[in-house]
Amino acid sequence: MTDSWRDAVVAMIPALRAFAWSLSHNGADADDLVQDTLIKAWSNRDRFEPGTNLRAWLFTILRNTYYSQLTRRRREVRDEDGDYAKLLRSPPTQDWSLAMQDLQAALAQLPLEHREALILVGAAGLSYEETAEICGCAVGTIKSRVNRARIKLQRLLEDEGESSGGTSDAVRI
Repeated sequence: MTDSWRDAVVAMIPALRAFAWSLSHNGADADDLVQDTLIKAWSNRDRFEPGTNLRAWLFTILRNTYYSQLTRRRREVRDEDGDYAKLLRSPPTQDWSLAMQDLQAALAQLPLEHREALILVGAAGLSYEETAEICGCAVGTIKSRVNRARIKLQRLLEDEGESSGGTSDAVRI
């Protein structure tokens, strides 16, 4: 079980990193989150039941680790005004970079549950059933969250396109 299990886990790393980034919006934090997830998965590999959904199991570990860290970080002071983060940024030089910033800003405005469902289904490619299992809710709830997130995200991107004088055709939902 160990070699094939390890190979299956390694194959999931890109999807785990994408989901971690969607939650943390920071490459270093996403890498740390994936590393913590892999350590927990490896330490508890005997608890994984063969034949069950490894992808959902790993995403659940990652999600729970993120929320645990988020709760811990609420007590910490971390660049609340973003002054340090502003120093690390460089202005975008390409249109796709601007469109990606618009998308990230719009995603950040979505309620966490909607953003999470949209990222798991839309970006990570999980099924509604897998996403429902990870989030601990009904499939219908996930479908509703994804639908509402898509509608709200499209409105936000259209509003951004109108306010910048252009169109938001660069990002399609």
